[in-house]
Amino acid sequence: MRKPIVLVIMDGVGKGDGGAGDAVKLANTPTLDKLLATCPHTYLKAHGTAVGLPSDEDMGNSEVGHNALGCGQVYSQGAKLVGESIENGSLFQSATWKELVANCLENDKAFHFLGLLSDGNVHSNISHLIALLKKAKEEGVKKVYCHILLDGRDVPATSALEYVEQLETVLASLNEPGYDYAIASGGGRMQITMDRYEANWGMVEAGWRTHVQGQGRQFPSAKEAIETYRAETGCIDQDLPAFVVARDGAPVAKIVGGDSVVLFNFRGDRAQEISLAFDRKEFSHFDRGDYTGVKFAGMLQYDGDLNIPEHYLVQPPVIQNTLTEVLCAAGVREYALSETQKYGHVTYFWNGNRSGKIDETLEVYEEIPSDVIPFEQAPAMKSVEITDHMVEAMASGKFDFLRCNFPNGDMVGHTGVLDAVVYAMECVDRGLARILEAADKYGYTVLVTADHGNADQMTETKKGKTSVRTAHSLNAVPFIIYDKDETYAIKDGKYGLANVAPTVVKLMGLTAPDCWEESMI
Repeated sequence: MRKPIVLVIMDGVGKGDGGAGDAVKLANTPTLDKLLATCPHTYLKAHGTAVGLPSDEDMGNSEVGHNALGCGQVYSQGAKLVGESIENGSLFQSATWKELVANCLENDKAFHFLGLLSDGNVHSNISHLIALLKKAKEEGVKKVYCHILLDGRDVPATSALEYVEQLETVLASLNEPGYDYAIASGGGRMQITMDRYEANWGMVEAGWRTHVQGQGRQFPSAKEAIETYRAETGCIDQDLPAFVVARDGAPVAKIVGGDSVVLFNFRGDRAQEISLAFDRKEFSHFDRGDYTGVKFAGMLQYDGDLNIPEHYLVQPPVIQNTLTEVLCAAGVREYALSETQKYGHVTYFWNGNRSGKIDETLEVYEEIPSDVIPFEQAPAMKSVEITDHMVEAMASGKFDFLRCNFPNGDMVGHTGVLDAVVYAMECVDRGLARILEAADKYGYTVLVTADHGNADQMTETKKGKTSVRTAHSLNAVPFIIYDKDETYAIKDGKYGLANVAPTVVKLMGLTAPDCWEESMI
């Protein structure tokens, strides 16, 4: 190994078109500009088949992106994994599905489906929900209720009514005398239920009050709730308040003790906390009232090491031969750093969906607590603190491979507030400048990349109308090699995120597993 290596992941920073919605281009980023003008670099595919998703129409995300970055291989992921299990019928043959259905049939219990209602293929897909609903009807389940979380983040910002209409059409087709298939509750994904990394348990509690206890403002339909809230608040879908669908002044359905419940999201980060609330007898994050337990399952197991949840419908990919395993086997000392919002990405997802460390003696992980504040109000997030800690770790000389994630481009990008995203990018650029300065001083090679695009495409134009875009982009992401002393050349070729790990190993003079993609140098 010529030098120790620092990998900087600029979360949500792709190559945009340079137009009015490209916050990366609009920002004053002299460091990034200089790197792209003077250093060996290429652009990596970070979506679709390059990260194991079904098609190249599917946008990448931080989870599959960090899986690919950290394992050097492409695995079937998320939507593709679930879609295959529905197609081949293995989901419905699982012991978990059979137990959930039997509970409804034998004990006259309701079947509830909770999750994000869209076809974004990042957290969920409405087609999966529809397949589950149709199978429940086929098997004779009479009471089935949907608790829907509105997206507007992985899909157009105000598209919720399209998905609600699609779902209502399916539910109507399944209803007949003696059957009750209906939407029972809902709300924006950034208001209720879908918190992650324990950043805001209040969101989860709000979802619990809505879905389980039926508390909240009542409407005769989800459509009326959405239209009313839009008129009153002007919010996009992800920020719409919670609602309860009611008949004759009472909730259509609460999730009551003994019912069967499926969380149909397949992505793990925003599924874990609500899963714990349903799944754990011992639970102290908020008062669950008179909750006595349900038959609960996730679409996937969201954390295998922590057993969240205990029961699930689809077996997750078993990711073997990760970069961390290879480096630990070679005795390489590692350091991983981010703030709470992306800490799990540089640890759990990076290590192939595993909690904990591969080798306690060789690895140090550091988390900087994120502030609980809307990201557009503090777009710097913890970029200064992340930089401080990374520079300190570099100065210590204790580590051979260091990685960090700056969440700003993604988390602020999701707000849709362009000025805030521009400032967020400038904060990341300042952090990057300090890391390069430390690299020169202490003798490091620095690799700069991203996990997917977001900040690079903040608007979209459809049918001549331009609107705010809050979803990830399909754009490629940069991969840059910086070293003031060494000269490297990137080979011609088409590369994806999975080519980063082999390149790291090549730089270190180690041998990559045969199952990996090729190195870029």
